[in-house]
Amino acid sequence: MLLFLLSAATWYCSEPILAGDGADSNARRPAGEVQLRAWLENMVWHHRFTMQELIAATGLASEELAAALKRFDLRAETRPVRDAGLPLLVLPYPGGRHPRVGFLEGAIRPQRETKVSVFSPWNDAHYVVLDIPEAIWWKPEERELLYLAHTHIPTTWEKREIELKQTEWQVQQHGLLRMERTLPNGISFRTLVRPRRDGVLMEMSLTNGTDRKLQGLDVQACVMLKGAPPFSAASDENKFSAQPYVACCDREAGRWVITAWEPCQRVWNNSRCPCIHSDPRFPDCDPGETVRLRGWLSFYQGPDIEGEFKRLDRLSWRTDELVAPD
Repeated sequence: MLLFLLSAATWYCSEPILAGDGADSNARRPAGEVQLRAWLENMVWHHRFTMQELIAATGLASEELAAALKRFDLRAETRPVRDAGLPLLVLPYPGGRHPRVGFLEGAIRPQRETKVSVFSPWNDAHYVVLDIPEAIWWKPEERELLYLAHTHIPTTWEKREIELKQTEWQVQQHGLLRMERTLPNGISFRTLVRPRRDGVLMEMSLTNGTDRKLQGLDVQACVMLKGAPPFSAASDENKFSAQPYVACCDREAGRWVITAWEPCQRVWNNSRCPCIHSDPRFPDCDPGETVRLRGWLSFYQGPDIEGEFKRLDRLSWRTDELVAPD
């Protein structure tokens, strides 16, 4: 990963680099100073974005960004030091940098509202990106995509030329992240992400706002490894799975990143991205009903990954509360 350098040559250009405003732009301009500062802290302090990546993420020109960085005093030297006893750092993924290394043609215009970064406990510049959900399939008649967090296979809505509105993660108390979306046919889904010291609890729920039973609700829950170089080799040899768990190894250091979802339909990986998947399936859902999935992500250092899977099985991640009832 490139280190974030705030040198005059990088940040204060004699000619401003202008943001793209064309149809292919995937930028999201922050609304007001509070949002601008929050996103710049996210991008600069934690994701170590370059100026070009800041432009791609925000749609702002280099002049505006340089002025904002100076106004907020956002530099590598002002990055706060986190207490080792805090929960894992989990932040909304800001966009502006593609979260994959390869197979980019399979993820055009990745949307940030389903993606969060979980930062490594061993190196605060390294992170994995959770895409939850990357995709939701359903079977109204033939199997098709109800939702997709990028452009690739046409979804139900793209086939009807209906464009979905953008949404964002809501950051709540104790670092809880919450994202909700209601689709044009009344189906809604919600994702909750709660960081802990020992891992990250996740929940996806889906509510059937239609008048028909929903079936075939397969979900793709992706963990992309590009942002954590020790885990980002384009290989199948550093992956290990025992459903519902799937893990990727940094063999040199004996470290692992592990994820699981329940109820799990399959575990797999794609070495081209690279990414790992524990893909769940929502139960069939009657009109007015809400169904739920539970997920987990954690880091482990040691020689016994199978033993770690067994230890995780003894934890209560499948049932622990993420948030107080509404």
